Amino acid sequence: MVTRRGLLATVASMLLSGVATGAYAVGIEPARQPRVTRYSLVPRNWPAGLKLRLVILADIHACTPWMPAARIGAICEQANLLGGDMILLLGDFLSGMRLRTANIAPADWARELGRLKAPLGIHAVMGNHDWLDDPAAMAAGKGPTLVHGALSLIHVPLYENQAIRFEKDGEAFWLAGLADQIGPRSGLDDLSSTLAQVTDDAPVILMAHEPDVFPTVPARVAVTLSGHTHGGQLRLFGYSPVVPSRFRNRYAYGHIVEEGRDLIVSGGLGTSVLPVRFGSPPEIVVVELG
Repeated sequence: MVTRRGLLATVASMLLSGVATGAYAVGIEPARQPRVTRYSLVPRNWPAGLKLRLVILADIHACTPWMPAARIGAICEQANLLGGDMILLLGDFLSGMRLRTANIAPADWARELGRLKAPLGIHAVMGNHDWLDDPAAMAAGKGPTLVHGALSLIHVPLYENQAIRFEKDGEAFWLAGLADQIGPRSGLDDLSSTLAQVTDDAPVILMAHEPDVFPTVPARVAVTLSGHTHGGQLRLFGYSPVVPSRFRNRYAYGHIVEEGRDLIVSGGLGTSVLPVRFGSPPEIVVVELG
């Protein structure tokens, strides 16, 4: 028989559990030191002599109190210790948060990103919030944006439908980056013109803030790297109830292989809309190719 005292104890336990879970999701998991998530893969037609380590930072969403400048600096120092040949910044530098005490001046978060070091450089693409949280650029429908100005201060190239050729250990590869797919005028991305800049058969690494472009990415691209989803921010047993993608959980998180093509989606570092993470802690991604 269930007694009144027993029922009250059960209800109290459930309430306390809910409060504890909520406190963890708001106050602890979003603020954790990023975990390091590693992927190793050899894409088809990858040169046998080319080994490349990419360190990926996505979805910083700079603002106080959730992602202050000091925390960004600490994340950059952590990233430097991972020995990347390149460090790739996959967009959403601006906040996107409804609950915040203040934005961080772009020059301040850029100064922290200026700590990043890698032999083959630091490279970036824009995210949707880098447009949506920049009212002047949205009104104009074009850049330069706040992010353009901030990254130029630290000499980090911003790829907008651009592909550049690199070499390591005598082997060539291309790094390509798309303009944002959501920003002004329903997106500025142009995959075909980006890949048209590739002039040889060296492998192509594609940076695309949103993973939704992946179904149209040809097999010519060795790997597509994305952020944007934050792993759904709330993730239980590999499922996220809300994912900012028309494909929902198909491209929510992790290493996805379709028809022999590789996509890696970072869970990101910050939060957007609400300062909540549960089952999807902030992460730095390391991709080992070759």
